[in-house]
Amino acid sequence: MNKKNDTLFDFAQHDNLRQPLAERIRPKELSEVVGHKKVIGPDSALIKQLKAGFLPSIIFWGPPGVGKTTLARLLAKDVGYRFVAISAVTAGVKDVKQIIEEALDQIRYYDKHTVLFIDEIHRFNKAQQDALLHAVEDGTLVLIGATTENPSFEVISPLLSRCQVIQLDELSIEDLETIVNRAIKQDVLFKNYEFELPGMEALLFYGSGDARRTLNLLERTFHLAEKDGNRVAITEDLIKKAVDQNPLYYDKHGDYHYDTISAFIKSVRGSDPDAAVYYLAHMLEAGEDPTFIARRLIILASEDIGNAEPYALSLATAAFDAVKNVGMPEARIILAQVTTYLASVPKSNAAYKAINRAQELVKSRGIKPIPLHLRNAPTALMKSLKYGSDYKYPHDFNGHFVEQQYLPEGLEDEIFYKPSELGREAKLKQYLEKIWLKRRGKKH
Repeated sequence: MNKKNDTLFDFAQHDNLRQPLAERIRPKELSEVVGHKKVIGPDSALIKQLKAGFLPSIIFWGPPGVGKTTLARLLAKDVGYRFVAISAVTAGVKDVKQIIEEALDQIRYYDKHTVLFIDEIHRFNKAQQDALLHAVEDGTLVLIGATTENPSFEVISPLLSRCQVIQLDELSIEDLETIVNRAIKQDVLFKNYEFELPGMEALLFYGSGDARRTLNLLERTFHLAEKDGNRVAITEDLIKKAVDQNPLYYDKHGDYHYDTISAFIKSVRGSDPDAAVYYLAHMLEAGEDPTFIARRLIILASEDIGNAEPYALSLATAAFDAVKNVGMPEARIILAQVTTYLASVPKSNAAYKAINRAQELVKSRGIKPIPLHLRNAPTALMKSLKYGSDYKYPHDFNGHFVEQQYLPEGLEDEIFYKPSELGREAKLKQYLEKIWLKRRGKKH
């Protein structure tokens, strides 16, 4: 009989080991959650609401690996609600409507309420978010969303107004150490070994504040380590080897994240569409948020392309909206289109340099008085002071231009914007040199 029970236990253990370490040691109660005392501490507003039997709809906003999914599960468990989880990357309006129907049936037949957890809710488009509104408002379900992006930008206002936004901070070094040590002591596999962990500092460095990533890295390193009986040493060299063995190791808050986006931007700036689309693929395969990439392309369109191809900014802005509305996996096509176009057009940073020069001058020399003829004159007093009196209206002159002083006194000869001779900007340069003959110092 004992042998049979042992066999059943071995099978249960083996099945459990199929799960990643982070899943195996996921907290079972709110009291086991590490960190976030402001959110789930005994005096927090959320805990007081739970004690009163009320669970509000919530948007958890915070970096990856801080426990957003875990908190959602445990909050639902605490109030005895049914828990349904979906990902905004793969779910659509049809899935949401089906879950709402099921939630209505649960209330109607079993008097059971439902928590719908949506991971990466910022990737839901407007239509998908709209589908949730009525169900959240009438209490058919409690919504708990998780996002790494500012929900003010990514979640529609009507839905946001129906939720409490709770910001979760990155876990501290002490929190991560506690989680690692608990895994070593409690995990079904690890508790059978005596651990030496001289590489703890490296483990936490590469984990970069993400508990899930830290635990997965610990597990990979454990399987690389040579075992001396039941003793195992997790060294810095082994941890680095585990990192190197994962070609898509990509931490959204670590050095490699910034190195990859840097390589991407520099490839676009350097007019190499092949390299740019390679790094784009790298980021997307590693799970980067496509809206983050789209935002960077908008900035690049002005900073590095500017008036050499003004259409670049319109295209990048349109791509950002399209990426938000379409979502993955199709958003990759949109990003590839705008990336290859921006990489292939002429480049100019003249506008970027112009605003930098102007701001530096304002900071160093202060704000100068605006010339009288450029000032507004809405009152009789201002008119008597000659505000606007000598202003020449350009459209009254041939070519819709007349030479007059626009810069303040003492700055008459300053030139901030120096167009390049590339793309459409070359024509701007030619035109400005023609009309501003004295200041631009050119002959035509």
